[in-house]
Amino acid sequence: MGGILFLFFLCVFCMVPPVFSGQLVELASNGIRILCEPSLKGAAAEMGEAYPFVKERVETIFGWKLKGSPTLILLGKGSSFERMAGSAYVIAFAAPEKNLIVMDWSKLKGNRIHAQDVLKHELCHLLIHQEITRVPVPRWLDEGLAQWASDGVMDIVSDQKGSRLNRAVFNDRMIPVRRLADGFPIRKDRLILAYEESKDFVEYIIGRYGKEGLLKMLRRMGQGQTVSEASQSTFSVPLASLEVGWKESLKRRVTWLSYLSYYLYEILFALGGLLMCFAAVKVFLRKRAYMRAEMENGDGRGESGWRN
Repeated sequence: MGGILFLFFLCVFCMVPPVFSGQLVELASNGIRILCEPSLKGAAAEMGEAYPFVKERVETIFGWKLKGSPTLILLGKGSSFERMAGSAYVIAFAAPEKNLIVMDWSKLKGNRIHAQDVLKHELCHLLIHQEITRVPVPRWLDEGLAQWASDGVMDIVSDQKGSRLNRAVFNDRMIPVRRLADGFPIRKDRLILAYEESKDFVEYIIGRYGKEGLLKMLRRMGQGQTVSEASQSTFSVPLASLEVGWKESLKRRVTWLSYLSYYLYEILFALGGLLMCFAAVKVFLRKRAYMRAEMENGDGRGESGWRN
């Protein structure tokens, strides 16, 4: 039964050929339905136990109540998750129209705390789309809100090589917000940049108008206003002007010193390499000078003995 259910989800939700043939175990716990591979039963039980607390936290942040009982599918290494997600970098994704969350447990590397944060991120998507149904939710707003509410957690595989956003600001290579309305780039570095931009823009709005200002804008979207209309009616500022103000604030924030700080490790590594080269050259020159002096002293002694 579990395998049949999974194939149904795979075909209907993702519109790709079904390539998973394993059996899924079904658990129902604390208001969430979980389907998982047999080897992930322990992880599924833990996620079921954590769900009420994560759900309550998300509802408290937005002031909305999550409707219905969501379904969570946990998959492991070697599954068809990447084909379902459409990217090798995705850890989890939500299908709000089906109240569904799918997570790749292998990419979470057994980190239960991070898994709960990712669950919080995905529940944000479900909640946002339950409340805002009459107008599209731009992708940048959807992801920015989910990251803000889940303490910056992305639902993609990232790294810790420094902020792409600061580098993009410094090099004037930011992605315009309008291009992030319908989707995000595929290339990993630009994909991470899109997430960083989305989160920072949402946090800029909160910093300028407060959390209540942001929630008021979302409520107006729930009433049928587009994001541009809601921005104008809530803040008396067009969305485009908000973007300009946000980018100007970023330029003031990013200086040579802050930019170079993101390359501190590389800079120190390069300096260390130069110092080693300098030391090696210095030792070589000293040894060469010593050998030359020895040769000159030796020649001098030989000549003196021959003349005597």
